[in-house]
Amino acid sequence: MEKLELMKARHSVRRFTDKPLEENAVSILCDEIDTCNKEGGLHIQLITEEPEAFQAGKPSYGQFKGCKNYLAMVGPKGKDESIGYYGERIVLKAFELGINSCWVALTYKKGKADVKIGAGEKLYMVVALGYGEDQGVAHKVKSITDVSDYRSGDPDWYKAGVEAALLAPTAMNQQKFKFERSGDKVKAKAGLGFYTKTDLGIVKYHFELGADKGKELWI
Repeated sequence: MEKLELMKARHSVRRFTDKPLEENAVSILCDEIDTCNKEGGLHIQLITEEPEAFQAGKPSYGQFKGCKNYLAMVGPKGKDESIGYYGERIVLKAFELGINSCWVALTYKKGKADVKIGAGEKLYMVVALGYGEDQGVAHKVKSITDVSDYRSGDPDWYKAGVEAALLAPTAMNQQKFKFERSGDKVKAKAGLGFYTKTDLGIVKYHFELGADKGKELWI
């Protein structure tokens, strides 16, 4: 799939089958994680076949069922936006490999997560991974003008970027972000609320893919 098709097709999944992650997919995913960690100065880790964090041995835990794999989103303190940006890059790579996912901030047992946390680092959240019982459902989205200053006649790339950003997962589907264009540059701002700085990183990655531009577009 093209990246835009991946963004449109990928939805949050919370119920997983018992099928282990395929060995080749794990290898590719680990390479992507290593690249993202180097670029972003992060310590994201892939944990597989670990049933405790999501209590996978029980019929269900919160809204989750059967989750034994996850990304531990670890990094230095103050890296909220980078965690979102590079985390979503890994999430879309996972989906390209046929692996479903869900960003998770609260509904897991943090003390049970099998994670290495270095000095000055923190575990921001996790991303549940696995082969879903289904493909999830699309979340409701705001309008383009709710989250940007887009007006008729603005460049096509700007509209495409905002539309892609609206496909991004955000905490509690709050979509508390705002884009403002100044020529060929864009300012992205996080609103008030839980995890909005991490959400901003996620939506900025989506925006770049939709607009077919790189990080140089940001003010």
